[in-house]
Amino acid sequence: MLDSNIIEQLRGIFGALENHFELRVVADEANEHAAEMKAFVEDFCSASGQLSASFAGSRTGKLEFELLKNGEETGVKFRGIPNGHEFTSLIMAVVNADGKGKNLPDEAICRRIRSLKGDIRVQTYVSLTCTNCPDVVQALNLMALINPRLSSEMVDGALFEEEVSSLNIQAVPSVYANGEQLHIGRGDLGVLLQKLEDRFGSELSDSQETVEREYDVVVLGGGPAGTSAAIYSARKGLKVALVAGRIGGQVKDTVGIENLISVPKTTGAQLADDLRKHLYNYPVEVFDNRKIDTVEFAGKQKRIHVKGGEVFLSPAVIIATGANWRKLNVNDEAKYIGHGVHFCPHCDGPFYKGRHVAVVGGGNSGVEAAIDLAGICSKVTLLEFGEALRADTVLQEKIGSLPNVEVFTMSQTIGVLGNGENVTALRVKDRNTDQEREIAVDGVFVQIGLAANSDPFRDHLPLNARKEIEVDAFCRTSVPGVYAAGDVTNVPFKQIIIAMGEGAKAALSAFDDRVRGVI
Repeated sequence: MLDSNIIEQLRGIFGALENHFELRVVADEANEHAAEMKAFVEDFCSASGQLSASFAGSRTGKLEFELLKNGEETGVKFRGIPNGHEFTSLIMAVVNADGKGKNLPDEAICRRIRSLKGDIRVQTYVSLTCTNCPDVVQALNLMALINPRLSSEMVDGALFEEEVSSLNIQAVPSVYANGEQLHIGRGDLGVLLQKLEDRFGSELSDSQETVEREYDVVVLGGGPAGTSAAIYSARKGLKVALVAGRIGGQVKDTVGIENLISVPKTTGAQLADDLRKHLYNYPVEVFDNRKIDTVEFAGKQKRIHVKGGEVFLSPAVIIATGANWRKLNVNDEAKYIGHGVHFCPHCDGPFYKGRHVAVVGGGNSGVEAAIDLAGICSKVTLLEFGEALRADTVLQEKIGSLPNVEVFTMSQTIGVLGNGENVTALRVKDRNTDQEREIAVDGVFVQIGLAANSDPFRDHLPLNARKEIEVDAFCRTSVPGVYAAGDVTNVPFKQIIIAMGEGAKAALSAFDDRVRGVI
């Protein structure tokens, strides 16, 4: 089942295991995949003497296994065979349960996880080809390992199609908590923890303790701009904290990157890993999986309050919180997110094999999405608001050669239509004639750019019409000691390489102000 080279690699990964782990399998022998699961588990466990397997039959169609540590349940379960991208989720579950994971959450985050109220059973429906699913599965598995009242189960949607159909799941990952939908699409530990706290409550909220941390520079955001700012600040010998939702930021959701000068080709996930590695070459204190609650910019010492009771104090704050996918903001868009309205063609495109979908947006991301979907779907309709597509010429030439793609420019999407469960059509206005029409589609992929993550600062700093933080040529805001860089600002052209440069500029400006006694 597993290639001998993979087993050899697993031996290296599991060579230092200190605890014993059992994969307890329950499988209906009548299931066509039962033998495959048995072979998979046996091969996996052959990689270490600290791994073993047990097998029990079933007559209920079951095909699952749970992870036990020294005979005790960990709360981590897999329904289906975790191949593809989810193979890493199984490996990480073992390594993290042994306490050897590289990205285990710090004590402040562990305290929040342990403080979740009640018994929580989480199921994550995935596709083994989904690149975003492992982040969600691994985050929830981590929470299960930390909180014994929470369990996390990965479910391979392809093997349980009736269940997926009954839940009307049209996007992955789809997360259910105690039988009710909790989350759809991209996510990380910080986002999922916040949603679980909102749904089930937290004991911390009843008696929250404040922990204050003081630094020379506090950087908010872990993408290219934030990472660059933190590294440049640390190189000046300053005490630096980086506070972020996740390292990599929006970059982590990018599949292919071919315009980062000196790096001919990489992926968003690889670049995010490289950013983290570079950070760890310097004495930067990294606080990821954080969510900013409030800020106080008055006075010399700025205060940043984050969820969970932590407060970061510094005379210099560099805001590099980036941006998120922009929504259409039309009727019923929110209602059908995950049920026909999507933002990731790579994850959710396979649900529309042989069907008709629309892509809204004619920039690089929109045209790339249309090209990818054309290989899966029977027909793709691309809608662009402007007079012409804005994508690179090579992409426009490619899409022009595809027979199942139609392109409409000067087209404004003004509504999403559905039957209460799924999207059935888009309402579109011709901007030349103002005439409206309905285009029957099974799904729509929104690719219209990014919206700045500036909400925590809207009452403290001037924002432009696009809600971007206004900065000068030195990345200074209107408040002394507060700087901003990257996609959250009004700097033109949202590019990785530009964000890195802006982050460096913000750090140098902050240091210059420090030397001159401005802050």
